[in-house]
Amino acid sequence: MASKKVILVVIDGLTPGLLERALDEGRVPVLAEVAERGSYERGTTVFPSVTPVCLSSIATGAYPDVHGIPGLAWYHRGEERIVEYGSSFPAMRAVGARRAFRDAVFDMNHAHMSPGATTMFEAVDDAGLVPAAINFTSYRGRTRHPIRLPGIASRNRWYEAVYGPERFFFFNLFESDETGAPIAVRSRIAGSIDAYAGWIGRWLVTRDGFDLLVFYLPDLDYASHAAGPDEALEALARSDAAVGRLAEAAGGVDELLDRYAVLVTSDHGQTDVGEAVQLEDAFDDLDLLRGRRADPGEAELAVTASNRFGMVYRLPGATLDARELAGRLDGSPAADVVAFLEDDDAIVRRDWEELRFRPGANGWETSGDPDVLDPSLYPNALERVWAALGCPNAGDVLVSPPLGVEYVDLGGRHHVGGGSHGSLAAGDSTVPVLAAGLPLTGGLRVVDFAPLALRALGIAPPASMAEPAPDPARA
Repeated sequence: MASKKVILVVIDGLTPGLLERALDEGRVPVLAEVAERGSYERGTTVFPSVTPVCLSSIATGAYPDVHGIPGLAWYHRGEERIVEYGSSFPAMRAVGARRAFRDAVFDMNHAHMSPGATTMFEAVDDAGLVPAAINFTSYRGRTRHPIRLPGIASRNRWYEAVYGPERFFFFNLFESDETGAPIAVRSRIAGSIDAYAGWIGRWLVTRDGFDLLVFYLPDLDYASHAAGPDEALEALARSDAAVGRLAEAAGGVDELLDRYAVLVTSDHGQTDVGEAVQLEDAFDDLDLLRGRRADPGEAELAVTASNRFGMVYRLPGATLDARELAGRLDGSPAADVVAFLEDDDAIVRRDWEELRFRPGANGWETSGDPDVLDPSLYPNALERVWAALGCPNAGDVLVSPPLGVEYVDLGGRHHVGGGSHGSLAAGDSTVPVLAAGLPLTGGLRVVDFAPLALRALGIAPPASMAEPAPDPARA
C-alpha cells in the first residue's frame, strides 16, 4: 500500500507564466506553500491542446492514438456527422444542442473514448481503492451513477446514468453523496464552479473519503478566454482559494501534505488572440459538409475548426488526396503547421518546407528540414504530432494556426481580444507542474500524471498508459 493518498489538481488553462507571476506577487498563498514544500517544473501537453483531448490524456495516461478523442470538434465517420463538445453555445446549436450535450457529457466517455484505454479511475477501483473526481469531464470509471435531474432522465433514456469514479461530483448533474454544496453553474465570472469544487473537496478531505482525488478547476480558462491569459490573476486567486478549502479541511497546508501527495498542473496553456479566420476558406471551391442536415454523400470534405486547431476530413466524394489538401494551405493566413500521413510516414509542412518522420528502433527516423518543427517553438512535437495523426477519429489533415490567430467555430464565434489554445505552439502546449510528495523528472508530459499517481498508490500502470520517454530533453 502507498504511504500517502494522492490529490491531482488541474487548473484549466493555467500557463506557467501566470503561475510564476502569481507566486512572485504573492497572489496565491496556498500554492506558494505547496511550492515551498515541493518542486516545480514546466511540462508539455498533447496535440491538439484543447480540453477534451488534454483531459482524456490526463485520465488515461495516453495520447489520442490510444484514447481516441481527436479534438473539440470532429467528424464522426461511422455516424456521418460532426461532433461538437462545446466550442460555444452557437456551435452546439449548429449541430443540434441536445446532440452536442449528449456528446460532451455522456458519449465522449462511454462511446467515443476507446475501451482499450484504461482510465486512472478504473485502475484505482480495480486495485480495491477509492477514486474520486470533481467536475472532471473525462471521468469514466466502474461505478454507476444515476442522473440527479429526473426530468431530463425521463425525457431522454440515454441520460439515465453514467459510469464514473466511486466518489463522483459533476456540476450537480451527478453527485455520489449529499454534501449540501451550492449550485455549481451560477456565475462563471465570479468563479462559481471552482467554489463548488472547493466545497465538495473540503467535504471529501474532512472525511478522508478517497485514495485518489482529481480536483478540476475550470473557471480560470473561462476568464483567460475572455480577457487573455495574462489578465486572469483574479481568477487564479479564486482557484487558489478553492485549493485552500482542501487545506482548511486537513488543518492547514502542512497537514494536507502530511496526508496526501499533491500535484498541481494544467491541461494546456493559452495565448493571446488578435485575429479570427475561417479555415474553410481554403476549400470553399469544393463541396463542404455544412450544417447538421447536410448529406455527407454529396460532400467532398468536412472541415472542423475551433479555438486554435482544425482538421480536414476526406469524404467518399473527395477527389483531392491529403497532400493536395495540405498544399492548399501553403502561405495561408490560417495555417502555420500542417500535418498528414503519407506512405506510413508523418509529413509536416511549414513555410513551404517539409519534414518527414516515423518512429524507429532507436528513436525518430527523419528526413527533410528539421527546422520545420523547431523544438523551441513546438515542444515534444514529433511525439505529439505522430500521436495526433494516429488517432482513429482524426482528420486526414491537421492544421495548427499562426500565433495570434484563432479559427471561427461552427456557430461563428471566436475569442479575439482574449485568449485561446489548441495549437502545436509552445504557448498553447506548455503547462506548469507543481508537486509535493511526488517525484518530478525533467520533460514531464500530461500523459505521465496518471502513471505517476498510480505508482504513488502502489498500483502498476496498465499497459495502455504511455511509457516514460527515455530522453528528458524531448525533441
